[in-house]
Amino acid sequence: MTAIQSFTGDANPYGGGDPYADYRTADFPFARHTDLADRRLGAAVVAANDEFFAQRENLLLPGPAEFDPERFGHKGKIMDGWETRRRRGAAADRPWPAPGDHDWALVRLGAPGVIRGIVVDTAHFRGNHPQAVSVEGARLSGSPSPGELLGEGVTWTTLVPRTPVGGHAANGFPVTVERCFTHLRVNQHPDGGIARLRVHGEIVPDPEWLAVLGAFDVVALENGGRAEDASNLFYSPASNTIQPGRSHKMDDGWETRRRRDQGNDWIRYRLTAQAQIRALEIDTAYLKGNSAGWASVSVRDGEDGEWTPILPRTRLQPDTNHRFVLPAPAVGTHARLDIYPDGGISRLRLFGSLTEAGAAALTARHQELSG
Repeated sequence: MTAIQSFTGDANPYGGGDPYADYRTADFPFARHTDLADRRLGAAVVAANDEFFAQRENLLLPGPAEFDPERFGHKGKIMDGWETRRRRGAAADRPWPAPGDHDWALVRLGAPGVIRGIVVDTAHFRGNHPQAVSVEGARLSGSPSPGELLGEGVTWTTLVPRTPVGGHAANGFPVTVERCFTHLRVNQHPDGGIARLRVHGEIVPDPEWLAVLGAFDVVALENGGRAEDASNLFYSPASNTIQPGRSHKMDDGWETRRRRDQGNDWIRYRLTAQAQIRALEIDTAYLKGNSAGWASVSVRDGEDGEWTPILPRTRLQPDTNHRFVLPAPAVGTHARLDIYPDGGISRLRLFGSLTEAGAAALTARHQELSG
């Protein structure tokens, strides 16, 4: 595994020009996993003890934090992140925060899952970032309120122990706790600002919920599907194709660079579990002059299974949702979308239900990870 560089201390004051020119970051191997704190999956920052300078909701905004050196409000500098006021001690002879003083925010993950790594990004917080951070996780059923999350009956598991962090840096932390979580408590010690929070992991869907649904999208991110690999990620990630809902703009789908050879582009997916697929959709919404010309879909059963076509190479129209009913159910654990020759699609939906073996495997994993 690639070593993860750690950062500590302040960054240099902003000196003009590109605010990201001296930004510190590293290659985080866990970042290939789904961001469980993605707003598109339904994640939210449900509470914080303090957000005097900048709102807690900024933590989960998509894209990198922005910086405007001239933007000030009636409370001071307006930052694109979550920023708390400066903590003070109890008296003049003790003006410093006590060792245990800290600020916190409660995050509801967009989908329950096993966390593989967390990024606490302090972009543009150069001398006003926290000295250290810690992160805890909990698993709760239903839709608990902030008061219930803070109640005495909730068990919080340490995912990231109190660790020094750097200003104006992407601070990455691998997580090795093999359990499923629904909520996080992000702590900054003693105070300061965090620009973005990313929580990378593997979604673990509730098998009882999927059983009640009957037919569902067996490749959707929120149901435990994932994009394992793709031929080209030049403009956008392949995982966009299995995000919830319809695409709302061109970069909300998957688009490849222009090919200058005789090949074609593709995405390989892992399904929720072994499933019977009965129908599928290929949507090219907002891809008008750059949609794929043709597409085909294949499935395989098991890691070493043979690829079996379920949709032959079929002409696609730009900015159109295409629906196909299969003549017979197709059983598989993986799917592959091929587009010809290049371009993009916005969404792929594979509708079906889990096989008896697939449901049993998912139930066993769910129970194992529930602790």
